[in-house]
Amino acid sequence: MPATSLAAGLAAPPTIRLSDVREAAERIRGAVLRTPMLPAPAIGRAIGTTPAAEVWLKLDNLQATGAFKERGAANRLAMLSAREKATGVIAMSAGNHAQAVARHASLLGIRATIVMPRFTPATKVVRTESWGAHVVLHGETLAEAAAHAHALALREGLTFIHPYDDPGVMAGQGTMAIEMIEDAPALDTLVFPVGGGGLLAGCAAAALEMKPGLTVFGVEVEGYPAMAQRLAGQPVAVGGPTIAEGIAVRDVGEAPYALLKRLGIEVLVVPERAVEQAVALLAEGAKVVAEGAGAAGVAALLAHPARFAGRKVGTPVCGGNIDARALSNVLLRQLLRDGRILRLHFDIPDRPGVLADISKRISDAGGNVIEVKHQQLFGAPTVQSTELELMVEVRDAAQGNAIIAALEAADYLVRRV
Repeated sequence: MPATSLAAGLAAPPTIRLSDVREAAERIRGAVLRTPMLPAPAIGRAIGTTPAAEVWLKLDNLQATGAFKERGAANRLAMLSAREKATGVIAMSAGNHAQAVARHASLLGIRATIVMPRFTPATKVVRTESWGAHVVLHGETLAEAAAHAHALALREGLTFIHPYDDPGVMAGQGTMAIEMIEDAPALDTLVFPVGGGGLLAGCAAAALEMKPGLTVFGVEVEGYPAMAQRLAGQPVAVGGPTIAEGIAVRDVGEAPYALLKRLGIEVLVVPERAVEQAVALLAEGAKVVAEGAGAAGVAALLAHPARFAGRKVGTPVCGGNIDARALSNVLLRQLLRDGRILRLHFDIPDRPGVLADISKRISDAGGNVIEVKHQQLFGAPTVQSTELELMVEVRDAAQGNAIIAALEAADYLVRRV
């Protein structure tokens, strides 16, 4: 991208063109992995449309830092002048952008400072430092950390590398779309998660020029639909906990917003439950580990199936940095929702052999008891009864219903929890 594009971006919305993205692809060649683009029939089946959707996944969770952010960081750092490289760079991030800037600054021999909020998990701080960056913990919020980063940039003459509101970063992220279309030329629809908007803007600009008939969607989680609200001319109202913290953004980038508005891109909004379902489906159906934000594209397919009926859809798994405990919880919650784990509550008579009888009936029906809570002394309504709660693993919802029917046929009072 010519230097004038960056300068113009400060005064007016920048125009990202396919040529800018192709130049970015050349700059980052060898420094950023060209990730696989693979068919995902399990995802297509889960959408359940007629005619069926054909889905392809772009596995950018396989990047060295586990996320697509390397593309934009590598391109922006490669565009620095010799003076800027000698002085150093600074970025603010509590997640994937921090590691991306740290890694590529290290590869280029550039001093990098990363400002992270004090609440940032220690693992993310350690990973960022492992790439050679100097980490500064400041502020209780992302906004406070960002303000401190800008103050340090001015005081020390550092170049601020914005995670999304920068034409060089946007062009770098857009290289993903080029690879997707080159590797799966039959695609007619692309879906990209939206946080600040840099990925969607860069990819949409490149894809629509490369293949004009293409349909491009963005996707946000319902607690943080900032870009959808901005594009609709509505006030931004966001907040609340979400597993898709990587796209939980209040203030979208002005440059991405202007470009997306000009291109007429629609942003779909998905419920939190669809994101959890997408993480679980990717793990079980596609054998791919995704963080919440990285699975948002698949969540859009699940939440809005009619929009993708009969379409050839490409979407990235754009990040795989999910906490192991969070992934475990998501998978267990999905098993409960699918009816493959039952939580059953009983009020049973307090006499020998009852618990063994219940276990045998469950076993005879093909169930596997994986957890038992037996309150014999204080929780039961009378001294003649006891409370029992079981967690039972089953093949599917139908088998679970058969187990409950068998227990009720034996006169046990049982209810799902």
